Amino acid sequence: MDEKTWTNGINEASKMALLAWEKETGIELVQINGQRRYGGPPPGWVGGPPPAGTEVYIARLPQDIYENTLIPLFESVGKLYEFRLMMTFSGLNRGFAYARYASRHDAQSAIAAFHRFQLRQGCAIVVCWSTQKRELVVSGLDASMSQWELEVTLHIVTEGIRSVTLHTSPSQKEAKLAVLKYRSHEAAALAKKALMEGNLRLGEAKMRVDWLDPQLKQKLQLCEEPSSSWVQGGESPAVPLTLSLQNVLECLDMLCWKHHLRTPLFMTKCVQVNRNGWQRFWYQVAIPGCRVPISGFTWISPGRQGQSQHERAKVVVALHVLRVLGYQLK
Repeated sequence: MDEKTWTNGINEASKMALLAWEKETGIELVQINGQRRYGGPPPGWVGGPPPAGTEVYIARLPQDIYENTLIPLFESVGKLYEFRLMMTFSGLNRGFAYARYASRHDAQSAIAAFHRFQLRQGCAIVVCWSTQKRELVVSGLDASMSQWELEVTLHIVTEGIRSVTLHTSPSQKEAKLAVLKYRSHEAAALAKKALMEGNLRLGEAKMRVDWLDPQLKQKLQLCEEPSSSWVQGGESPAVPLTLSLQNVLECLDMLCWKHHLRTPLFMTKCVQVNRNGWQRFWYQVAIPGCRVPISGFTWISPGRQGQSQHERAKVVVALHVLRVLGYQLK
């Protein structure tokens, strides 16, 4: 952690105590996208990750308590594989965490020992089995939203997505909703946070992201046969399994040449970075043969290794241009 930046401001004494504990124990905490992680696996771990059903959910934590208190406490009843504390931008915790144990027996011991445990006077915490939700529902999508466009966009801004199903919304006229399945609860939680906080727009309306309710899931299954594609672990002839800048630009080039236009020229410039790491880009696309360039703004999620932010912005812009040209050239 960046000591100078992180210890400034709120709850400074507890933050300094945590930094001292890290130095004393040699434990390394890694913060990514609003959560701070220990382990996964921890130092000295042998073998693969623990099986399903070994994670507990911890709630009602005082916001000024950190891993130097929580990890030793939860390690006292069993071997920890991973501990994840959800964090606010200011450096306080968000009141909940997840502890994954080496075995189901250890996780059960943690629930027995610490559910309603008085972490401090008048502060009883909640410890229970993690629900391991992996499915999100994204509502408020344009009726014109295509399966391919949705998948490419989700691939750019989230990780660990396994499948996407696109439905006609049962409650909104001329709108669609999508069900997204991720490889793990952690991946789904990170995707939910990224989609909610990243100012991402898919179409004209601001979308909404929630955990998939079982009743809605059943209703969607009964109402219609959705359009569906497996991004990983399956095949879809209509959607490339390897989604990249090259895929999108090739489609755009094909559409332009089909209508006697030349290869588009892109300009992008980062004009803003929000506190979650999302970057706002201005863009302009000039297509020889079209009199007016296409321009606007778009938000891009925090970058991944191996791909520049300008390249990622270019993908999102190319998708938008595909939609605009699709309307104009019909």
